[in-house]
Amino acid sequence: MASQTTHPPYSAYATIMGTFMGGLAAAGALAHLLDRDARDHGTLDLVVLGAATFKASRTISRDDVTSFIREPFVEGEARAGDETPLESGDFRQAIGELVTCSRCVGTWVAAGLGTTQILVPRFGRLLTWSLAAASANDFLQAGFTALTSKANELEQRNRG
Repeated sequence: MASQTTHPPYSAYATIMGTFMGGLAAAGALAHLLDRDARDHGTLDLVVLGAATFKASRTISRDDVTSFIREPFVEGEARAGDETPLESGDFRQAIGELVTCSRCVGTWVAAGLGTTQILVPRFGRLLTWSLAAASANDFLQAGFTALTSKANELEQRNRG
């Protein structure tokens, strides 16, 4: 018996993209009604938003603490490490593909954080800067680990 190929869930993709675009349109309309202007944000805001988006999207798509978000949409256990989206050909597969891809979910995170900065500026700035600081911490921790590992390796080589 031939294996059945699951086709990509195109209608679910369209629904997800429609939701994304509708959400952005609604946020833009609300910003207009509240007389909030994104043009008040500068280059530093974009850099901080980028770092915050990196941190939040990696947290959602990879960390144990957010495995409960991914669990209903992946094969096996979400905390296993190399989770794959369900191959169901439906909406659950599309969501699984979204929440296990840091680049994919990053688009949603960036839109959410950007919208929050415009609609609720104090909270949005606090949230974005906190995530950006956590992102910087991740890079500093990784750099420190790499440097100490290399220093230990060189020290071992010089002893031997």
